[in-house]
Amino acid sequence: MNTPTSELTGMLATFSGALRARMVKDWLFRQVMTLGGISVIVAISVIFFYLAWVAWPLVKPVQVGPWQAVTLPGPAAERTLFYSGEEQREIGARYTEGGQVVFFDLKTGAPRATFRMPLAAGVRITSFGAGDPSHHVHALGLSDGRVLVVQEKYDVTFDAAQNNRRIITPSIEYPLGEAPVVLDEQGKPIQSLTVASADGSTTLVGQTADGRILVMGVSARQNMMTGEVTLERSVGVIPDFMAPVDRMIAEIKQRELFIAHGGRFIRHYDITDKSAPRFVQEKQVVPEGDRVTALTILSGGFSLVVGTQQGRLAQWFLVRDEANNPHLTHIRDFKPLPAAVTALAPEYFRKGFVAGDARGNVGLYYATSQRLLWEGQVTPGGVRAAGFTPRANALMIEGEDGHLRIAQVKNDHPEVSFYALWQRVWYESYEKPDYIWQSAAATNDFEPKFSLSPLTLGSVKAAFYAMLLATPLAIFAAIYSAYFMSPATRRLAKPTIEIMEALPTVILGFLAGLWLAPLVENNLLATLLSFVTIPILVLVAAYVWHRLPIAWKAWVPEGWQAVLLLPVVALAIWLAFFLGHPLEARFFGGYMPHWLNQHGITYEQRNSLVVGLAMGFAVTPTIFSIAEDAIFSVPKHLTAGSLALGATRWQTLKNIVLLTASPGIFSAVMIGLGRAVGETMIVLMATGNTAVMDLSIFTGFRTLAANIGVEMPEAAVGTTHFRLLFVSALVLFGFTFVVNTVAELVRQRLRRRYSAL
Repeated sequence: MNTPTSELTGMLATFSGALRARMVKDWLFRQVMTLGGISVIVAISVIFFYLAWVAWPLVKPVQVGPWQAVTLPGPAAERTLFYSGEEQREIGARYTEGGQVVFFDLKTGAPRATFRMPLAAGVRITSFGAGDPSHHVHALGLSDGRVLVVQEKYDVTFDAAQNNRRIITPSIEYPLGEAPVVLDEQGKPIQSLTVASADGSTTLVGQTADGRILVMGVSARQNMMTGEVTLERSVGVIPDFMAPVDRMIAEIKQRELFIAHGGRFIRHYDITDKSAPRFVQEKQVVPEGDRVTALTILSGGFSLVVGTQQGRLAQWFLVRDEANNPHLTHIRDFKPLPAAVTALAPEYFRKGFVAGDARGNVGLYYATSQRLLWEGQVTPGGVRAAGFTPRANALMIEGEDGHLRIAQVKNDHPEVSFYALWQRVWYESYEKPDYIWQSAAATNDFEPKFSLSPLTLGSVKAAFYAMLLATPLAIFAAIYSAYFMSPATRRLAKPTIEIMEALPTVILGFLAGLWLAPLVENNLLATLLSFVTIPILVLVAAYVWHRLPIAWKAWVPEGWQAVLLLPVVALAIWLAFFLGHPLEARFFGGYMPHWLNQHGITYEQRNSLVVGLAMGFAVTPTIFSIAEDAIFSVPKHLTAGSLALGATRWQTLKNIVLLTASPGIFSAVMIGLGRAVGETMIVLMATGNTAVMDLSIFTGFRTLAANIGVEMPEAAVGTTHFRLLFVSALVLFGFTFVVNTVAELVRQRLRRRYSAL
């Protein structure tokens, strides 16, 4: 009698144990899934914060100070002509009108060494010409018509007895000899002077007391056996110009001379031939009612910075017109100072400069990014002179109160601003403002060009052309595979297409660059015709199939009709290539790329069309697989019910299947878009990597991802270039995040809207 009860008890115990085991498994599964989801969120957050952490120094404000006021090193009664320094930020140099060069400690202002110029008795310094700061070559104009050229030198040694302590020994050398060179044979005082020296060649330009402007080129040649230095000279006179000179500047390449005069004008001369200077143009650089009070030339010798009595600051440089004639052109203005600009000093190797005014205000500027980096009142009176150290990490400001003020400067990334990254910038030697990415060059006077606009456009352009090809192809294929294709054919077709997704993109890029690009170039019209012949012949084939007798169509098993399109597509491609060359010969001179170039449409072999074909091939399997699964997963009772109520298969597809599967189809497209935006190898190998702002399908481009792949191995850690590559990654991250977020919101809305079907 107890047997049934014991069996029931055993069954309940077994059921209870199975239920507990299932609950434990469910709990474990929930924990694992939760942990996985949290891990993904944490990983993405870590990536974002790491990118932001590396990029953050680009937007940190410039740090200047604290300012330390010291007594003027050397004779305080002598006017300062120039300030300079060495790159370790230990020693500064002060040139005085009495002919002394005083080297002093940049921390305390204490003199370290003093050198007196070898001037003859009764000879005075009447002018000073500061050369390019990076060469430390300067010139002293003398009262007897001669010029003494001097150069700072800093010898670095390490004292082993003092734990290899660095010892910097300053000195003065004379590149043209200790004896001053004769500039004016008549012996008139040199009232205004400029010097440019590089690669063993020196150019001196001076105005004498009687108004003549003399140009002299000097080359020093040293005898390797005796050590004797021989000077070769070439002297010319600026014709038809006797006006008083405000300031003269000869650029470092010794080809251009700029003379400021009359308070408002700058004259430009070509001094390539020193014996025959040639007048080029004259420009009014300030409006009436204002006047030029300071003038300097930025590193590299391209840009003039003009300071005015009203505190204005402007940049000018030569721009060539269509006839290749240079014109001194106003490029940009900077935030003005409150009073008249009294001092300007350029950085040694970058496009920055410091400006001081008559009220003691100092501004630190950067030309390319058009930024005022720092501004403050440094002295109680006006600024007399200013100077940088070579690395632009220290500033020297002399005020009218007779004190020198020294401050450390932390200014690592002045090139970066919203304007420089995203807007048109007028770079030196360019004919107009443009979007340019060029992070390096072979010369030290290079102006970095860090516009992210062409890279961002390249990423969008690559994704657009890839999606233009892949989206309709993949979605229509998914619809046919999931809804019309027979199970046997689907079991063959779907894995085949999905296997394509596993192809390495480097192989696709290799084939696109070395095989597809030349093929498209040699058959450009045929390639374009293929996009016309394929859909036309497919529609014609569909119409013919529709008109065939039912008995004939019965020979083809249901769901296998698409196989018949393979020869149709092959015929369409053959027809396009068959017609392409005759049509090219008839309408495009036999070679369409050349015809396009002649008619103002640039054609590059590795272009957007090639990338669209290659990336479309790479993205199609991803979109197809997800969209096909979404369509195939539509519950069968929905389609069966629709068909049972009299709807056709096409009506069911349109009104039931696609609406129900729309969240999945939309997700497929968004995932494909993300894949296209982040693609690296295909665009790296098939685009030519030209960072240009061009929407043409026949030109190349460079994407953010490809740029990171190309330049990250060459970027020095911590530099502006290095950090901007992380900004590029941050832009990609943000773009992907926004697209995916919007996609998820749209998908959830579609899901809620059609969940009732």
